[in-house]
Amino acid sequence: MKYAVNGTTMQTLAIDLIAGEKIYSQTATMAWMSDQIVMDTHTGGGLWAGIKRSMSGGSLFVTTFTAQTSGQITFAAKFPGTIMPVTLKDGESLLCRKETFLCAEESVHLDIAWQKKLGAGFFAGEGFVLQKVTGPGTVWLDLAGEIVIKDLQAGERLLVHAGHIGVQSPDVNTDIQIVSGFKNFLFGGNGIYLATLTGPGRVWLQSMPLIHLAEEIARYLPQPTNAETGAVIGGGSTSSVAGAAVGGLLGLAATMLTSKDV
Repeated sequence: MKYAVNGTTMQTLAIDLIAGEKIYSQTATMAWMSDQIVMDTHTGGGLWAGIKRSMSGGSLFVTTFTAQTSGQITFAAKFPGTIMPVTLKDGESLLCRKETFLCAEESVHLDIAWQKKLGAGFFAGEGFVLQKVTGPGTVWLDLAGEIVIKDLQAGERLLVHAGHIGVQSPDVNTDIQIVSGFKNFLFGGNGIYLATLTGPGRVWLQSMPLIHLAEEIARYLPQPTNAETGAVIGGGSTSSVAGAAVGGLLGLAATMLTSKDV
């Protein structure tokens, strides 16, 4: 089995299969394939297996692609980023965030893993359920933006905005830490909590969290406004809310002054 990752910001993964070789992926990731490849969509181990994948942000069904004769299949990323191939040894596992799993060899097992700590599940940004891939075999993971790898020594801690965590080895401990300083968590833009990653282990960080991309796009979308006050309805940012509040107070003051003059 040969493969090639092509492109820069919107990458594709082309995999060459020989007769009998199989690849499986979550649904809606295949871009194009040779006529010699047959696809079969199923629950990937039964209904409960599909439900568990859904809990971790994946799809209820998976699709297996089998080569009848030699052929090629191509998968495409759903967002700007980096497709990362990882070859896992027998029994070796990685913990992945939602929508990270792209595809894998048939021998790789896709399952779920639970956050070990209650606070991490609530506030570390990814919920209680993670995706877990276990070897042997090659798995291709889709991370947002560029990848930075950190190898943490025993006891070494890294404070991370949760959206930047892409993949980690299971021995890395994930917890949370309150941002110190009232001004920091109120106006710093990183929220009240940061994720803390403690070694030993390896962490793959992604440079562009999807939530940041969504927020930037949302800034340019038309926003519904109140017909009377002109204030934005449901503005998400602190500045928008504060601006709407100040605008409403100024409008009320102007109305009161005008009524008094009359």
